[in-house]
Amino acid sequence: MHIHILGICGTFMGSLAQLAKALGHRVTGCDANVYPPMSTQLEQAGIELTQGFDPAQLSPEPDLVVIGNAMSRGNPIVEAVLNSTIPYTSGPQWLCEHLLQDKWVLAASGTHGKTSTASMLTWILEYAGMKPGYLIGGVPKNFDTSARLGDSPFFVVEADEYDSAFFDKRSKFVHYRPRTLIMNNLEFDHADIFADLAAIQTQFHHLVRTVPGNGLIIYPESETSLQSVIDRGCWTNIETTNTDSTTESNAVWRAQLQKPDGSQFEISYQGEVQASVSWTMTGNHNVSNAVAAIAAARNVGVAPATACEALSRFEGVKRRMERLGEVDQVSVYDDFAHHPTAIATTLEGLRAQVGSDKIIALIEPRSNTMRMGIHKQNLGKSCMAADGVLWYQPDDVNWDLADVVNHSPVAAKLCRDIDSLIDDAMHLTQGTTPCHIVIMSNGGFGGIHQKLIQRLQQARR
Repeated sequence: MHIHILGICGTFMGSLAQLAKALGHRVTGCDANVYPPMSTQLEQAGIELTQGFDPAQLSPEPDLVVIGNAMSRGNPIVEAVLNSTIPYTSGPQWLCEHLLQDKWVLAASGTHGKTSTASMLTWILEYAGMKPGYLIGGVPKNFDTSARLGDSPFFVVEADEYDSAFFDKRSKFVHYRPRTLIMNNLEFDHADIFADLAAIQTQFHHLVRTVPGNGLIIYPESETSLQSVIDRGCWTNIETTNTDSTTESNAVWRAQLQKPDGSQFEISYQGEVQASVSWTMTGNHNVSNAVAAIAAARNVGVAPATACEALSRFEGVKRRMERLGEVDQVSVYDDFAHHPTAIATTLEGLRAQVGSDKIIALIEPRSNTMRMGIHKQNLGKSCMAADGVLWYQPDDVNWDLADVVNHSPVAAKLCRDIDSLIDDAMHLTQGTTPCHIVIMSNGGFGGIHQKLIQRLQQARR
């Protein structure tokens, strides 16, 4: 079958394309911006890419068009598909019908931590010799790619609550029908498609309705937004988690920190200590992700002790507090955080690790919700674990970040171009080492990562 994918260079659609190719289909695709690293990954897989959306690429006609959720009515190739008789579908629907039907699906969902948790779980199953398939919205460092078919009944998927396509406004995860479901947390996000938190909770309850009675749902007992979802109706076994040893808990799974930065912790199941994890990750949020992954892995037969061994060898995920380099005791990190809670937990985790070292955050509010200014009241205090913050004002942000800067609880400055942002970051590193610069964005941020490292290297000379 010839499958043509519209919007192929997104992380999800690019991963799906590689799975379709591995299944033996001829796969082609197009996007507005065909560039590395996804374009390189796709070309290496033998997938032909077209820049732009000229309808001429539909001749000769493919057998099926898969339409990404970034595509909308009015786009020339979308209109051409609708005016033709070519069958079309969404990415999540294709995944459901062509790959997940006969799989034991393990899904990681939630506002935060989906990519990290799915990566941890996949690595645990791999370490245990189970050869899982997976589709993850990022690249786990323990693997070469963001997706693969695997060689077992088990398939791990990052379960996103964003919509499926312009013609299917249900969340992607409703299509996945998991037998093992992790729900990490739930906050208001994606303000471009959801009116309020209740609207997202409705989608999560749709997801809960798809989990079979003999499956398993895992979530933190402290997450009241998720508990409200469960209270609407649940027909599946539940296991709760807790990572706060200072509170009373009835959770089935608990974590006890053995180091305050979360780099070492002990796991208990039903009150009995199972094993410990000692790893390179930091932050209570990652401990919480790990507990959920361990619980999910046990549901398919992996002993907690084996899971803890695996996590002690977990290398992390690209763009999730990925350490890009160090120059004269100035470390530069790349992080995907694009929500106040994610910013706060990431910086708090680093603070617990580095103590009194200087931390500088460089933040681009790039997500749809951030660009709309929905979270602007919480942005300033999300950076309290940093010593200083440089906020970048992109051209497409329709509100002024000056208010965030003026009410910041820590030293902050607003920058309107990348070069001045780098100049200010260089100035902040002077006279204080060790220093840690965390670059936060869910996009390319104007190539600032390598530009900053190059400036640091030049200054050393």
